[in-house]
Formats: sequence, structure tokens, C-alpha cells
Amino acid sequence: MGDILAHESELLGLVKEKDLLAAFDSGDQKVFFDLWEGHIPSSIRAGDSLAQKLEFYLHIHFAIYLLKHSTGRPDKEELDERISYFKTYLETKGAALSQTTEFLPFYALPFVPNPMVHPSFKELFQDPWTPELKLKLEKFLALIFKASNTPKLLTLYKENGQSNKEVLQQLHQQLVEAERRSMTYLKRYNKIQVDYHNLIGVTAELVDSLEATVSGKMITPEYLQSVCVRLFSNQMRQSLARSVDFTRPGTASTMLRASLAPVKLKDVPLLPSLDYEKLKKDLIWGSDRLKAFLLQALRWRLTTSHPGEQRETVLQAYISNDLLDCHSHSQRSVLQLLHSESEVVRQYAARLVNAFASLAEGRRYLAQSTKVLRMLEERLKEEDKDVITRENVLGALQKFSLRLSHPRRPLQTAMIQDGLIFWLIDVLEEPDSLSDYTLEYSVALLMNLCLRSTGKNMCAKVAGLVLKVLSDLLGHENREIQPYVNGALYSILSIPSIREEARAMGMEDILCCFIKEGNAEMIRQIEFIIKQLHSEELLDGVLESDDDEDEDDEEDHDTMEADLDKDELIQPQLGELSGEKLLTTEYLGIMTNTGKVRRKGAAGVQWGGPEPLCRPITPGGHRTGYPV
Repeated sequence: MGDILAHESELLGLVKEKDLLAAFDSGDQKVFFDLWEGHIPSSIRAGDSLAQKLEFYLHIHFAIYLLKHSTGRPDKEELDERISYFKTYLETKGAALSQTTEFLPFYALPFVPNPMVHPSFKELFQDPWTPELKLKLEKFLALIFKASNTPKLLTLYKENGQSNKEVLQQLHQQLVEAERRSMTYLKRYNKIQVDYHNLIGVTAELVDSLEATVSGKMITPEYLQSVCVRLFSNQMRQSLARSVDFTRPGTASTMLRASLAPVKLKDVPLLPSLDYEKLKKDLIWGSDRLKAFLLQALRWRLTTSHPGEQRETVLQAYISNDLLDCHSHSQRSVLQLLHSESEVVRQYAARLVNAFASLAEGRRYLAQSTKVLRMLEERLKEEDKDVITRENVLGALQKFSLRLSHPRRPLQTAMIQDGLIFWLIDVLEEPDSLSDYTLEYSVALLMNLCLRSTGKNMCAKVAGLVLKVLSDLLGHENREIQPYVNGALYSILSIPSIREEARAMGMEDILCCFIKEGNAEMIRQIEFIIKQLHSEELLDGVLESDDDEDEDDEEDHDTMEADLDKDELIQPQLGELSGEKLLTTEYLGIMTNTGKVRRKGAAGVQWGGPEPLCRPITPGGHRTGYPV
């Protein structure tokens, strides 16, 4: 019975192959592709790269068939129909090969008036091209229709089972991708919302200034009206132009500020409570893959939660349950994951710590002792395999240095005493080998440490090297680092010995070069640096005075960066749980969430005032993240 089935299968394959080759020779496009789609399994057509490439060239064969085989001018209507069919294929199934260099030129074929004379398509019209393509087709069909002793019913059963598995895998992958996009869109929404409020606030101030000039007749009310109306959306323009008296002082800015009034939205629900005892146990004793998924899910809870009560409640639950074991004296703790042998676990532990450090309350939690600092410094100096791990460790350290006031002053002092300034200078000697994130956060951390008198004294020990590195960075193509470079230079030039070294190396000439090329803000900052360079003040006797200043009036601010969730290393397999689903399925707890947390807001720190020296800052605000 099996031999009979095999013989029949072989005969059927020969018939199909003969019909396909006949349609190929006669140029019957419709018949060929009906047979092709009917007899070539969809799994092969969609998943086999050789089949996809062959099908692409077959479409070209039928598209130009009339041009090669017509004895005169080909029938225009039929030719247009074939070209249109080919164009549709390129926009649908053929789109998958659009990024392949081999096929890229053929995407222009439908738009070329006479492809026969075009140099890109000359090969298609040479004699060997069609026979070679037919030979490839024959080999492919012989392989596909090769006789098999397997009964047809069994083959169908296997193909159907495999197809179902593939569909499930595709759906699972689509779900993971949809969740990732959802996170990205949420961050973009929050960023746009903040930008909108900032824009309206600035616009209101601009309108105030413009209105102040009306009484002095420096600008006409009509012009002011046209400027203000342009600031509003198209839907509001006509009604505003008719109903608002822009000649009355304060009208426009009042309306703009009124638009900032908070809109009453639906309450954002708190996230479910978790069993932190079980979580921490699995973080310490679970498999590396489970640890990575848990660290990722806990981070996502912070980065994707809604700014405000929802995020604050998540963070307070983490802190009250000592999620990172900052207060633990056990030899095995969650923080020890920073030194895991698994590269993924190390990276995801660093990402979570950086997420904590991105929030003011998180920084206070991490800064209660130097334990976390020491572990981060060790990881920073030892990590040479994974760039993202080092980025996140560096980001967390930089955020520790934001304020000069208690409680993180001891951490800044410890960083300086541990020689972190020397490590930063060493790394910044080759800035082109660094990622943008590493470069920006390294320079920002260096500047923040240089604002401390102990940091300036440390720089004085290697004054020539520090000045060379900073002067080189002034001309770096990444313009985001300029404020930090300028701030560091201005700060260390308060030390007489460093000023002398700077004058000896011709620092003023270097700075003047950048005055010619810089924008107004850059020029202003460099002018202050030059002024500091010429200063003759002797500050050595009072260098420690800034360590006693009380700056508790300077509020912390939150900056949750999009970089925290970039380039995820792990993706769940079919049946694996991840993210919030993992937490709420396996680690659901009973009322571990705390109540509403009240916290003062804070505006972003900007350059301003009579000097270019600003308080400690972080690059996070401009790096596609969003201030909260």
C-alpha cells in the first residue's frame, strides 16, 4: 500500500512540475502563480529564504515577459497589467526583501519607462538570464515534489500541527511586541505632556513681555494679536480673534495660564500588592533566567507606572519592604546580583538600581549608607564586558551626586576619596570610544564632583591632565556635554595652581576659538570661564567653606529616562510569563502598598544667573526621558 501511495505521489509531483514549467515557458502569469500558491506549501513560501528569492525573480520574469518575447511593440494594456501585478507584489509579499541589496534596484523597475535600455536591468534582457532562472525553478520543484513514502494524511497532520505551533509563536511574539510598544507610547505621552506645559508657560511669559510694550507703542496691538492667535490651535483661532480684546493688558497670558489648569482625569488605579518575601527569596535563590525576568518586571513597574500617586505607591512599597536589601547584613542579598556571574542578571540589577536612583525618594533610600555606593564603584571599575551595565551603574552614581546637601554629601565625599575623579578623567581621555550616555553622564558626574572643594583639590593633583581632557571635550561633536564641561572648568579654575597651569598651556587661546563658533549661551559661559582664568583671588585658605553651606532649600527632582528600558536582552518564550503578568500571577501579595505620598515638586535646573556655575545636575532631562 505504501509503495502505491509513493508511486502516485511521484506521478502527481511530475504533473505539477510539468504544468508549472509549461506556464513559465508560455508566460502565463495567472496560471503559474495559481499553481505555485496551490502546490507549494505556505510554510515554505513564507519561511524559506531560497523560495522567497526564487519567487521574486519569477515575478520579474513574468513582468518583463512581453518585452523579451514580443515581435514588435508589446500590447500596452497587457504590459501595464503585468507591471501593475508586479508592483502590487512589491508592496505586499515582496516588501520583505526591500532591505536586501541584491533586490533593491528592482523596486524601481515598475517606474522605469524603458527598462530594456536601463543599465540597472541590462542583465535581465541578456540571453542566459531566463534559462538560468528556469534551471533554478526545476531544481526547486524537484526538491519540493520529491517522492515520499509518507502517507498524505500523515503529512497533512504534521503540517497542520507545525502550522498551529508557528501561529502560537507568532501571536506570542506579537503580544510581547505590543507590550513593548505600549511602554514606549506611555513614555512619549508623558514627555509630550510635560513639553506642552513647559511651552505654554514660556509662551505666557513671552506674551506678558509683549503686552508690556503695548503702552510704550513699541509694538502694535494688531501685531500682538496675530502673534498670540498663532500660538493657539487651529480650532480656537477664529473664536479667539473675534472674542478676545488683546489690547487689554494681561488678557492673553491669563488665558494661556488658564489652559494649564489641571484637567480632572479618571483616577489612576494603584497596582496590585506583591509578596515581597517570596520575590526576594526567588531573586536570591532562583535560576538566572527567573532572576532576570523578575528584575525586569520590577523595573517596568517603576518606569511604566503613571507619574504621581501610582508610581509613588510602587516606590514606597519597594522601599518599605527593603526590596534591594540595603539594610540587610546577610552575605546573600538582592544587591549582590550586581556581581552575578550572569551578564544578563548583572545588567538588569544595574538597570533597577538606576531606576531607583532616577527618583528622589529612591535616591534617599539608596543613600542611607555607603554600602550601595561601594558596590556600584566596584561594578563600574570591573565591568568591561557589558556597555549597558556600565552605563546604568554610571547613571546611578551620577544621580547620587545631584545635591550637595545632606544626606548624599557623604556619598560625594566617598566618591572623591575613592578616586572616582581619576577614573572619570582616564575614561574621558578617549571620548570617541564611549556611548553618548556614558560620555554625558561621565562629564556630568565629573562636574558635580568638581563643585566640591575636595573635588577641586583632587583635580589640582593632576591639573595638566584634567585641563587637557576638558579642553579637548570642548570641541566634541556631542554638544549636550558643553554645559558640564564649562561648569567643571569654571569650578576648578578657582584654584590658583590650576589657573597657573591653564595659563601656561594657553587655555585662553583655546577658549577664544570656541567663542567664534559657539552660540550665544556657549559664548556667555566661555566669557565667564575666561574671567575666572584672569582672576587673582587666593581661595586656598577657604576652600572647605562650601562644604558647610546648607542647601536644603534646593528640592530634588525626578527624571525617569527612556534609556532604562532600551535594548532588552531577554524575551519570553512561548508559555513564559514576564512583566506585570509574572508579578501578579506568581507573587500577588496582601496590602503591601502604602498610602498616598506627598512630595514637593521641583522645576528642572537650568543655566542662568550671573555665573555659568550651576548646582549639580543630571543629563537625564534631555535624553528622551521626561521630568516628573
